[in-house]
Amino acid sequence: MKTAFSIRKVLALLVGSFFVTSITVTIVFVIKSPKVAQASKTTPPMILWAWERPTDLRFINPKKFGVAFLAKSILLHADEVGIRPRLQPLQMPDGTKVVAVARIETARNEKPTLSVSQRDRTVESIVEMASLSGVSEIQIDFDATQSERNFYRELIATVKQRLPANTRLSITALASWCMSDDWLTGLPIDEAVPMLFRMSSDGKQIITRLDAGDDFNAATCRQSYGISLDEQHPKLLPARRLFVFNPDAWTEKSLREIPESTQ
Repeated sequence: MKTAFSIRKVLALLVGSFFVTSITVTIVFVIKSPKVAQASKTTPPMILWAWERPTDLRFINPKKFGVAFLAKSILLHADEVGIRPRLQPLQMPDGTKVVAVARIETARNEKPTLSVSQRDRTVESIVEMASLSGVSEIQIDFDATQSERNFYRELIATVKQRLPANTRLSITALASWCMSDDWLTGLPIDEAVPMLFRMSSDGKQIITRLDAGDDFNAATCRQSYGISLDEQHPKLLPARRLFVFNPDAWTEKSLREIPESTQ
């Protein structure tokens, strides 16, 4: 998911204290009651993405809204793995379904080797998120290029193997991956969330197909949608989870802007 909080915008912090190379430091200030760990297994129809900013969501109804929060930002560069843990507070009501998100990016100037060692260090950092209080699902957010897909396939398979059996694994997916460029079929994931915002040049064609009633070619993309409050979205089919990104801070007013069409 490309947002204003892209890792590349904080790349200079690699030499400072915000990134830890090859060492995972979990500093996630999730302010909530221990009761969250016993949250209902029922999946709410809407999941709010909470990116890297102070976020107070104590006003949400946990029966209707879950929260997918950015837990770690991971930068692959040369043969190193830079890890930036969440540094901003997040507040939620008791019983909220919690999804921990790992955002992966690759450096432009120091292209990653995508070695087995680099993969394993990345896997370790992602799997650690499953031990965070109340987390029932891990989501990986990585806009992998074609040359990075084998690395990503192996990373996903290894993460799935190492996660607790009761922890779901989902990924975000470029809309094109769910249509004509389906390389997701067969991946050991519980769900791929099609990103229907910030789309590339084929976005108009995909929106036209969805508005006409077509569905995604990849079956794993047929469980949910990912939309943003600042962009119009295509026709949404009912009975699917809705992941919602807000470029601004979440408020009770912004919740009312979320479409109800998938419920």
